[in-house]
Amino acid sequence: MVRWKFSFSTLILPLLLAGCSDSSSNATSPTAAAELKPPTESGVLKVATRNGSTTYYLDRHENPVGPEYALISDYAKARGWEVEWTMLDSTSEVLDSLNAGTTHLAAAGLTHLPSRDERFSRGPAHTEITEQLVCHRDARPLPRQPENLPGTEIVVTADSSYVETLTRLKSQYAGLEFTEDANRTTEVILSAVADRDIGCTVADSNIVQVMRRHFPHLEVAMNLTTGQNLGWYLPTGSDDLASDAREWMNSVEGDEAIGRMEDLYYAYIGDFDFVDLRALNRRIEDRLPEFIDEFREAEAKTGMPADLLAALSYQESHWDPDAKSPTGVRGIMMLTQRTAESLGVNNRLDPYAAIDGGARYLADRHRRLPETIPEPDRTFLALASYNIGRGHLLDARQLARSLNKNPDSWQDMSEVLPLKADKRYYPSTRYGYARGYEPVHYVQRIRNYRDVIQAAFN
Repeated sequence: MVRWKFSFSTLILPLLLAGCSDSSSNATSPTAAAELKPPTESGVLKVATRNGSTTYYLDRHENPVGPEYALISDYAKARGWEVEWTMLDSTSEVLDSLNAGTTHLAAAGLTHLPSRDERFSRGPAHTEITEQLVCHRDARPLPRQPENLPGTEIVVTADSSYVETLTRLKSQYAGLEFTEDANRTTEVILSAVADRDIGCTVADSNIVQVMRRHFPHLEVAMNLTTGQNLGWYLPTGSDDLASDAREWMNSVEGDEAIGRMEDLYYAYIGDFDFVDLRALNRRIEDRLPEFIDEFREAEAKTGMPADLLAALSYQESHWDPDAKSPTGVRGIMMLTQRTAESLGVNNRLDPYAAIDGGARYLADRHRRLPETIPEPDRTFLALASYNIGRGHLLDARQLARSLNKNPDSWQDMSEVLPLKADKRYYPSTRYGYARGYEPVHYVQRIRNYRDVIQAAFN
């Protein structure tokens, strides 16, 4: 069970925090701090976080998601605790909540720093990042070396690890100046850089990885640090809970939780393709509006999410109703003639009929998979079936069993599917050779596109 305590307004675009703080919910008294019982007694783990793509946000169905949310949920479940989330507007407020003693744990994409170790109890680390200087790609020449930093406009979120990094560099390079912004998160500042309202900023590499898909004009000018750890912090004196959290994170169960988190939020994000993502963002404006109602209607009929259908369609045709491949598949959903006929689609070039047919076909692929397969793995396997065919997917699932892999896990199946093109394996399968690496990239790209597209459906 999860409880929420918000100090921000509901967001339209979860990546960009522009929350309205409720000062009363942040107010803390010594009595309140003294009454905070450990979760071993109360059964409730109180967690402070901030809204962001790499921490915690609400999806379009208002369900909580995010890397920190996933890890905290798994940890609390393993201990039999409920979670009470307090959403704060900035890193500074999260750290203040630790000082105030009103939260058991802060999970907000916090870099482990010696200066923070002196103030708080350090919890486990879960993600390695580098701090990167990010500018607009058209702001040439970009500062590519530290000695180029003097004279560069740099704005960073206040009380962040970036302040320490830039302060250290400032002592080495005379003339380096930067501004701390207490009102905007790193994601919002990055969007301002994309709009050329700000020269450059500093951000963690995982945040940059996610944000560049939405703002393709962001460019990494240079890395400012080597690898650093992101992890949890606890109020000073919380050594027992910190030790327990580290024990869980370093266990097999914790390692598996990190693997699931990485696969769900980061692993599918491929190499940055500026041209592709710039084209996608343009087509969201000039092509998607013509078909967005049809994707929503298809969701209502089939249960397949509209943003997923839109991402699938973009992967297939870039929302071109007249698209045609050399193999003869056609239309906005790139249906074969045989599939179209089986779905009752008489004209594959009719985008409305094609979207309806493609949605029903994906829903059929999804329905034919065992209900015991958890989400989102079942949806990813359905997409693979849409791409490579159900027979080849069943072959790969059987092959996974023979290799002691989990046929219900997309992570395992993404390793097994390419073996359908390996002569050591495909001769023993019912349907034989297939370009099994294609559905792996296919699903990866759809997941990537969906992340960018979903804001249009909010």
